[in-house]
Amino acid sequence: MAGTPAITAAERAGIRHALHPYAHDPEAGSYGLEAAEKLDVDPARVFKTLVVSLDGRLALALVPVAAQLDLGALGKRVRMAEPADAERATGYVTGGISPLGVRRRLPVHVDASALEHATILVSAGRRGLQIELDPRDLVCLTEARVAPIAALR
Repeated sequence: MAGTPAITAAERAGIRHALHPYAHDPEAGSYGLEAAEKLDVDPARVFKTLVVSLDGRLALALVPVAAQLDLGALGKRVRMAEPADAERATGYVTGGISPLGVRRRLPVHVDASALEHATILVSAGRRGLQIELDPRDLVCLTEARVAPIAALR
């Protein structure tokens, strides 16, 4: 399996991780829920990486796939980034954006629920591939801010 910048970042940092490939369906409505279903993993452990504009600067926000991002929890002037801006800043395609190995270092915000799990899954840098790791390693590696930023759907 060809590596991605996300996998390279995890390997260089020496953090324990496992890769979980699955057959991605281009017709799937939600990339994250598709991953949880195909990998038979609790959706509370699968986190989607969203790119937001926070006070005019791009940032990453990670929330469980079954939840929505509470934009207000990040600040007053927050909106979802345009997909083209997200792809340009991260180097990944929408649906495969990983918080690891991004092209341009961006602030990372992780929902506090991540720390309730021994491991979580995030995109490994392409559609159809997840990386499982300790959420504490993810927070350390990305220098993330941990706070309650998810709202249930």
